[in-house]
Amino acid sequence: MTPITPCLWFDGAADAAVDHYLSIFPNSRRLGQSDFGPDAPGEAGSTMVVYFELDGAPFMALNGGPNFGLTPAVSFVITCESQDEIDHFWDRLLEGGEPMQCGWLTDRFGVSWQVVPRRLGELIGPGDAEQASRVMQAVLRMVKLDLDELEAAAAG
Repeated sequence: MTPITPCLWFDGAADAAVDHYLSIFPNSRRLGQSDFGPDAPGEAGSTMVVYFELDGAPFMALNGGPNFGLTPAVSFVITCESQDEIDHFWDRLLEGGEPMQCGWLTDRFGVSWQVVPRRLGELIGPGDAEQASRVMQAVLRMVKLDLDELEAAAAG
């Protein structure tokens, strides 16, 4: 099966967004681009689509114009191994963006991200309903997730 490739719709900011993301995510690269032709809805010769990978996952960025906007209804989850990784992705993606609750943020281009520790799934997973409840209550009080606080909540 061919991989599913998310296409992010921008109003002229596709190149800037891709450059920003490539500076944040390891193992990432620009794969190519397609430009608007003379009969296309965009300015001839300007970027229409950028093809790229973030940590090996395929993406497209489209300069589609002002017709549609991005919303938090679709977000990308970054599963982090440590607080240092959480801090790195959170701080870099938040530059010019807006923080939200529970580890979510919207970057300056309007893309929504969830920056979460891998350990969270274990702490709220099946097995100990009281622990899961304590951890979820801690998550609901946070903006950027703090792994030490989540572990403390799990311990009671």
